[in-house]
This record gives sequence, structure tokens and C-alpha cells, in this order.
Amino acid sequence: MPDNRDLILSPVVSEKSYGAVQDNRYSFFVDLRATKPEIKRAIQEIFKVRVQKISIINLKAKPKRLGRSVGRSSRRKKAVVTLHEKDKIDFFESV
Repeated sequence: MPDNRDLILSPVVSEKSYGAVQDNRYSFFVDLRATKPEIKRAIQEIFKVRVQKISIINLKAKPKRLGRSVGRSSRRKKAVVTLHEKDKIDFFESV
């Protein structure tokens, strides 16, 4: 069983994700092998909140180009976590 901090890689930093904080939804990039129950347990233990719902989005690798070099960006998995009404994550509020 992986460590909780290995499952949650980083918060998603974008205008759309910070706008969703008003609706008590928080976005995180997670490990590609993580499942919904694992993500739920990790969020609850790391941030000491109650998770109500989790949505998972698998992001495909996009083609990238720099001059004549052609490559691809990394695949990612994004989790959108909805918390109970009275819970919040202060990490997102301070930024």
C-alpha cells in the first residue's frame, strides 16, 4: 500500500480550479495508478477533512514541439474532490 503523500502529487494551479474552491471543490494531480478509495483516504488523512465526492479525469499526453525536436507531454490523472459543506482546505485559501 503506497504512502498517502505519494498518491497526491500536487494541487492544480489554474483560474478554473481556484474558482471551484467557492463550491468546495479542490483539484489535485494524483498518481496514475491511484483509485478513488485510495485518493479519498489520502485526502482525508493529509488534510483532516471529510470527502463527499471524487471525480477522476485522465489527461492524455499532448504532442509538443521545440524547433525540430518533436515529443509528447506526460500523461496525468486529475482528481476533483468535493468536500462536506463545513470543511475546507486552508492551503487553497491562503494563495
